[in-house]
Order: sequence, then structure tokens, then C-alpha cells
Amino acid sequence: MTQQELYGKNKKTNEGVIFMAETLGQKLLKQKVVSEEQLATAVARQRFKGGRLGHNLVELGYITAEELNTFFQKKPELPKTVEETGLDLSFIGDLIMKHILYMGDFKIADVAEHVKLPHSIVDTALEILRREKFIEVKGATEYTRSTYNFTITGQGKNHANELLEICRYVGPAPVPLDVYKNLVEVQTIKNIIVNEETVQEAFSHLILSPRLLRRLGPAISSGKAMFIYGPAGNGKTTIAETIGNVLPGTVYMPHAIIVGGQIITIFDPVNHIPVNSEPAAEHTDQRWIKIKRPVIMTGGELTLKTLDLDFNAISKFYEASLQMKANNGLFIVDDFGRQQMDPQSLLNRWIVPLERRTDFMTLHTGMKFDIPFDQIVIFATNLEPKNLVDEAFLRRIR
Repeated sequence: MTQQELYGKNKKTNEGVIFMAETLGQKLLKQKVVSEEQLATAVARQRFKGGRLGHNLVELGYITAEELNTFFQKKPELPKTVEETGLDLSFIGDLIMKHILYMGDFKIADVAEHVKLPHSIVDTALEILRREKFIEVKGATEYTRSTYNFTITGQGKNHANELLEICRYVGPAPVPLDVYKNLVEVQTIKNIIVNEETVQEAFSHLILSPRLLRRLGPAISSGKAMFIYGPAGNGKTTIAETIGNVLPGTVYMPHAIIVGGQIITIFDPVNHIPVNSEPAAEHTDQRWIKIKRPVIMTGGELTLKTLDLDFNAISKFYEASLQMKANNGLFIVDDFGRQQMDPQSLLNRWIVPLERRTDFMTLHTGMKFDIPFDQIVIFATNLEPKNLVDEAFLRRIR
């Protein structure tokens, strides 16, 4: 049976399975990771035993878990032109102006390091700023532009201060929303696979029943929300935190994104742990930073406001919500039911994102946009679940 015939046969029975097979299967075939016969066997196994296609391929021995994780680790490609950055040249120039206001003398390399863009793109923007007399060349050690020493002019300082009044963001160049969404989908938490040995090793410092350990592995691999309930002091929080240590691989996260002309910072040095970049990092878009899969924990301090964008009226840019910071990772709601809001309000806020894996944000301008809701959410509580949630919500978590 050919791949096309197999897809056609299954399409009538399980649309979700077919979508997964077409997406992952065709990519694996294209890169010759598996054969057409192996893919057909894995899809047939998936139809009868369930699970994700990748998990079935691993169980059949056609691909290792490490190979599958590597397959889904896409590096942000280094932009070679202004168009490939997804940003307007004027925006790049304005961001550079805010950076150089307090830099004194600077070279192209200095600016490139601050805005995290290639030298060629920065050079193009600097040349326009020089023509507009916002910067000037003070000298050079050689005849190449890379050795030019630039400085900001008085006119440039006035322009930079005007830009700071509009938005005080001075950091790496942001990434367009669409690019961010695409990479989050590639790095999705639903593609992770953890084996029994990994789970047992991670929880070796705890005394847990074999039955609970056997349930935790599949629960983590499912990529779905979990509900942990038990008396106070029985290790719910510790179990939730340990699950964060089980999550395999690393992901890329942008320093900031731009939506409708507004900047939203996402990378949080308090909650995100960078990892050492490999030598090939010089070919990677430096606007992204490689981190361990994020683990965000919140407790009684959680409010509905922290689940929305935080606009600073003084700096005039946004900080991402907690669930945006947790994308591709783990979000722990500890002491669920003891937040500064009614539990039902939180459940109503998340009932659609948990179902469709998409959340919606609103800018202060009124613009609404969707973002991925790609994370394992763990609700931990010592309160009786039936007093906190209704049946509709319980269907969406395990």
C-alpha cells in the first residue's frame, strides 16, 4: 500500500491522525529518515494503539527518541537582507539611534552586537543615518568600513531623545509575530518523548510508588494539562518541579517580538536558563537565544492581569504574559484555588486555550492577535477538585 493510499484510507476514520501523519510523515520521508513501508507500519500502529506518530516510530525502533528530538529542533536562520529580518529599515535605524545615544564612539561591530543583526544590515542602516546627518565618521584605522569610528551628532541626539519619548525599548531587534509562531510550533512540547528510565532517574530522589511513576511518563509525553491533587505536604510541588527537569532538549526564544508596531519582550533572565551556544551559532539569528525548556511557576500571587500583556506606560513597551514565557515548556499553577481570584475565572480564561492550544492577546491600541498556547500546564492543589472545577474543565486535563 502506498503512502497516498494509506492516507486516503485513514482520512475517513481519524482526521487528527491524518493531519499528524501528513505533516511529520512527509517530512521524515523527504529527509529519508524512514522508509515508506516503515511509515505505513507506524501509521497503522497509531490507528490501533493511539499516541503520536513520532512515538509510534520510536516504539517500532525505526527512529530513536534523540533523532526525533533533533528533527524538531529548527535553528532560526540568520537573515541576510533587511527583508529577511521582517523589519522596516526605518525601524532598524530608529532602534540603532536609541542604542548609540549613550555609546560615544562606536564601530559597526559594536552596534551589531547590541541590536543582534548582521553587520551588512547594520551597515546599510548606518549609511542612511549618516546621510541624514544623525551620525558622522570620526576616523578609521584602515580604509575598510568595518574600522570606521562613528559618533552621534547633536541633531542625532535630539532625534534619539524624541524616539525614546515614543518607546524606551533599547534591546535586541524584535522578531515578527509570524516567525515566532512558526518556530514555537516546530518546537512544540507535544513532540517530546520521555522514556521510563529517564522518569525513574529524575524522580530517584523521591519515594514514589511504581504505579505513580508509570503514570507520570505517559502524562508528560502527552503534552497535555495535568491535575495533581493530594494532602498538604505530600510532594505535589516537588513532583511538578521535577517534571520540569524531565523535559528533554532545548528551544529557541526571541528576546522580543513586534506586533502592530508594538514591542513585546519575551525572554526573561529570571525564569529562562540560557545554554551555551554551539560553534554554528554564528549562522543563527542572534535575535533568538537558546534556552532550556522553560519552567514557569506561580502560586497564590497569580491574577488575571499576569495572564495578559503588561504594558508599561513609562517605557511604552510590553512584557509578555506568563503563558507566553512558558511556551514550549511547563507552566505550574501551585496551590490552585488559593489565588487572588476566583478559580472559575482562571478556568474560564483558559478553557479555550487548553482545548485549541491557542490564546489571544490584546494591545492597548485595541488590536487583538493570537499566540500559541504550547505548554504542559500542571494544576497542583490540596483542595477537593470537585469544589474547584466543573466537569467541562476536568475533561481537558488528566
